[in-house]
Amino acid sequence: MLRRVPALALVLSLSACMLGPDYRRPELDMPKQWRFPDADAVQVAADTAWWEQFNDPALNQLIATALRGNQDLRAATGRVEEFMGRLRVTRAAMFPQADAAASQARERRTEAGTTTVNPGRNASEIHTLVLNAGWEIDLWGKLRRATEAARAELLATEDARLALMQSLVATVAAAYVDLRELDRQLEIAGDTLKRREESYRIYERRHRAGIVPRLELDGVKSQYEAARASIPLIEKLIAQQENALSVLLGDNPGPIPRGRNIDDLTLPEVPAAIPSDLLERRYDIREAEQVLVAANARIGAARALYFPAITLTGFLGTSSKDLSDLFMSPSRIWNYAGTVTVPVFTAGAIAGTVQATEGVRVQALAGYRKAIQNAFREVDDALVDQAKTRVQLEAQRLQVESLASYNRLARSRYRSGYTSYLEVLDSERSLFEAQLAYVRAQAGLMRSLISLYKAMGGGWVVAAEARVPEPPIAQKQADG
Repeated sequence: MLRRVPALALVLSLSACMLGPDYRRPELDMPKQWRFPDADAVQVAADTAWWEQFNDPALNQLIATALRGNQDLRAATGRVEEFMGRLRVTRAAMFPQADAAASQARERRTEAGTTTVNPGRNASEIHTLVLNAGWEIDLWGKLRRATEAARAELLATEDARLALMQSLVATVAAAYVDLRELDRQLEIAGDTLKRREESYRIYERRHRAGIVPRLELDGVKSQYEAARASIPLIEKLIAQQENALSVLLGDNPGPIPRGRNIDDLTLPEVPAAIPSDLLERRYDIREAEQVLVAANARIGAARALYFPAITLTGFLGTSSKDLSDLFMSPSRIWNYAGTVTVPVFTAGAIAGTVQATEGVRVQALAGYRKAIQNAFREVDDALVDQAKTRVQLEAQRLQVESLASYNRLARSRYRSGYTSYLEVLDSERSLFEAQLAYVRAQAGLMRSLISLYKAMGGGWVVAAEARVPEPPIAQKQADG
């Protein structure tokens, strides 16, 4: 009979049904193409280590350092380990559980009681060795649905880790571009300050000599002080940007090594993809779908609570008063039993559990659809951003050239006596502002391309994963 019970339980388990809906990807309303397509997009670019297209070794090293040391990424890796352990705990309930126990007891009974006790043999001892086993037969799929949900939650945390890695690479690259933008602004401010300081010293001497009026001297001085005031502001922003970037790298605040100037950075190519690709390329979308899969499976586990739970229990062991007789045939003990538990009255607890799981699924479905819509928006925003910023950058380049020419002519006219120095001051101020705006547009174009790669997702995360020293947590382990 003992040999037949496990076989019978196995047959019952294999022939059991699973309650609840099986997951099917919901119908999605997806656009056929992007609202702002780019004719120059390159299909293969999105699957490469795109940050290397900037051709800046310092940036490559910063990203590698961030992938090793970023604390958020380490926490995400630990979260994957946590849910991998939760999956193992949940899945273990599908299999028989066994434990062994050994005990030795010695007792003495009272000789003054109602039962006669032989004084010579009052003290006695008992030795016991038992193997206990129990198994819940998963007839209705409660445990299998719970395991399905736990597996989906594990995959969701892994996708969340990869999504964080996507965001980290893009954030470090954008922060480095911002830093090089500020460095270039500091260079422009320094060069402008030198020119204005020289002019101010000349006009100060000429004013003392009575050649130029106080009005012109004050105008020159105001421009000089404006350039001088801009330098500490930019230096403050540089220090703060370095500190923020240091934290992204997993380091204490400190200086950041530089590579190429912003003028020498190479623009990455525009990546290409169709809207439906984002369902597999964006890890935040994949995470949202796995959350939906888990919520769907929880419904089946909740509905199974309405049905009887069948549990097989038993033990096998030996028990003897003498240790030498513990393994003899007469000392053998065993027991097996089957228990059926049927919910009779729960005051609506099971119905409430089912209702709650169905509500969670509605939330997960809405979250999944919103993640897709948000991804479409981010890609379209990045496409139009980089396209329009290119136009803006070209216009600002021409503006800088025109204002530089205007500044040279204004100085020439002033030296020839055709105009006052106010025209020179106006040209200086306009040129300084245009140069700063041009640098901001340069950095803006680079940030828009970085945002586009982040929004597109893609296989480049694999290239980033290879730069992490710890062995990557393979997604297939969820099925192991």
